[in-house]
Amino acid sequence: MNVYLDYAATAPMRSEAREAMLPFFNENFGNPDSLHAYGRRAAYALAEARAEIAEICGVSAGEVFFTSGGTEADNHAVRCLGEGRALVSAIEHAAVLSSSALRAGGREIFPVRENGVCDPADIAANIGGAGLVCLMAVNNETGCIQPVEEAAALCKTHGVLLFCDCVQAACSQNLREILRHADAISLSAHKVGGPKGTGVFIVKKGARLSPLIAGGEQERGLRGGTVNVAGAVGFAAALWAAQTEREGFSAHTGKLRDLFEELLLENLGDGVRIDGENRAPNISHVTFARGGEAFLNALDLKGVAASGGAACSAHAALPSHVLLAMGRREEEAKRGARFSFCMQTTEEEVRFAARTVCELLKG
Repeated sequence: MNVYLDYAATAPMRSEAREAMLPFFNENFGNPDSLHAYGRRAAYALAEARAEIAEICGVSAGEVFFTSGGTEADNHAVRCLGEGRALVSAIEHAAVLSSSALRAGGREIFPVRENGVCDPADIAANIGGAGLVCLMAVNNETGCIQPVEEAAALCKTHGVLLFCDCVQAACSQNLREILRHADAISLSAHKVGGPKGTGVFIVKKGARLSPLIAGGEQERGLRGGTVNVAGAVGFAAALWAAQTEREGFSAHTGKLRDLFEELLLENLGDGVRIDGENRAPNISHVTFARGGEAFLNALDLKGVAASGGAACSAHAALPSHVLLAMGRREEEAKRGARFSFCMQTTEEEVRFAARTVCELLKG
């Protein structure tokens, strides 16, 4: 049996996305910036995709910008949104942490609690003089849901913009609700069953934003380069499906996650630790007494695909910066594993995965 439990890294493409994209690889191949009929057809499709994403998220079409993925959207936000110093949580995705080091106004990192959740008091203590606060909605390793509403209230009081990386939130969280509070968010298509290489950066009107990529007037002059029309169309279809099934997704994956963790705790006892609190239902991050890269490789050979955290850092044999921020020792921060579930995951697969994990660690 082969079981894929790494949906937080990437999900298979939804049929809705694939079918929506197909015409734009052949007959509707035009450049959306061309003025002839081919270009107009592509431009119309792009406008439709933008409007659909805007409706899903409760914003206007003019606030939706297409990007090459979540990493580009994160970079655009952190480097070009607002002015002055950025206040960044210690558990942000590497795209936010790395790009914040390049911000002209500098950055300051604020901590999280041992349970993996930010304390708004730490934002309040450091927000003076900041121009931007970066707080992800759902952590991509532990699945911990962050206090966006409380952070937004602090930002509003101090006249500071709030950016939320929502790449890992789009399957389980209400994006409209997040955007009631945040000034900007990032999204990535392949996390919700859309195509890889496509993202969205949503910025509310009134927020000062400068271009990240120069070279053309695309995306209202704020992101040069021909937009991936097929990707945008596929993303809109996938995001619509993901947000429509969100409640069912949460109920299904939450039930499977709880079962998986119960089986691990029942069989391994003190040899396993469930990481984080207030978690999204589809992610289980656990630390094993005998975990690490060798364990994940052995698990893969037994037919279970999981990860040690973020896929973009999978080849770096380094301790998880998220677990370190939660107060774990460096050696312990190398022994975590992330298992993530989706609507297609079955109870049989979860039981097989748990049994395989326990057999490897007990053997």
